[in-house]
Amino acid sequence: MEQLRRALETKDAAAVEALLAEDVVFRSPALFKPYAGRAATMVFLRAAMETFEDFRYVRTFIEDSSSGSRGHVLMFTASVGGRELEGADFVTVDEVGLVSEFRVMIRPMSGLVALAEAMAPRVAGPLADLSRG
Repeated sequence: MEQLRRALETKDAAAVEALLAEDVVFRSPALFKPYAGRAATMVFLRAAMETFEDFRYVRTFIEDSSSGSRGHVLMFTASVGGRELEGADFVTVDEVGLVSEFRVMIRPMSGLVALAEAMAPRVAGPLADLSRG
């Protein structure tokens, strides 16, 4: 998980992509539906890396390994267009250590709205390209 954390904080898209399972599922409170696949997930993560200002993880929680699950919660702070926000990435890894689910939660609502508005033009084209491909 430290590799993912470092890659996201340093905006290393290639390193992030290498840590995602091919069938990873991405969920966000700004999206109506989940998106499946490494390519779709990277559209959103690249846009977030371009959009977030002063992004940094501030705390990490690891699911009790006795449950057999591999879940992590990485809490972060950032700003978008002058709006401060807090968020959490809920990350599940598969049996080989690749990210199989990436779920984002953000507060407050004004921060989520600012993020969604700033990311919309960055994801529209790439998502349209994926649906044609």
